[in-house]
Amino acid sequence: MTNQMNIAIHENVVRIVTVAPEGRLDAFSAPKFREKVLSLIADGVKYIVLDLSQTPFMDSAGMAALVSALKQCRQLGGDVRMVWPQADPVKRILSLTKFDRVFEMKNTVEEAVSSF
Repeated sequence: MTNQMNIAIHENVVRIVTVAPEGRLDAFSAPKFREKVLSLIADGVKYIVLDLSQTPFMDSAGMAALVSALKQCRQLGGDVRMVWPQADPVKRILSLTKFDRVFEMKNTVEEAVSSF
């Protein structure tokens, strides 16, 4: 009888990418934003932090791009966290549309990253 021990080692690396639009997230910029995020997801990213802290304005096209990112990540078993915007109009639209309940909202990028 041999006394052998097998030791299995698995390293789990979670890739989390922060996307921080600086400027308006509207009908003009949302397609480029969506394209960039979908490119990241196609490259294997499924955990995304959306840092809206420097986003002064967002319209329905911007909101649709955020939902698209969330849907794509969740379909792959990932998720999206969102950092609260500093701009009151963007905070207000997130609250009025209940996006602050759909997305897990955090105060800082570091808090969002560590919540995965």
